[in-house]
Amino acid sequence: MKTILYGWNVMRVVRIVVGCIIILQGVFAKDSVLIILGIVFSGIALANVSCCGVGGCAVKTNAEINKNEDISYEEVGPKK
Repeated sequence: MKTILYGWNVMRVVRIVVGCIIILQGVFAKDSVLIILGIVFSGIALANVSCCGVGGCAVKTNAEINKNEDISYEEVGPKK
């Protein structure tokens, strides 16, 4: 239930809107394939899954980016 209520972003809203438009087009055209396709698109948006799975391709959060890690550098020069 938390997956449905939380974590909404722009792409998730776009997917649910596209799914609803496809369902409406299928109803008006009396085409069951479009209705099923619209249900799939809407289900993907509601479940918040995509090609990568739930959060599989998630962008790093600020907490992960702002970690202070020591960076070591190696000087590269011409071959002798």
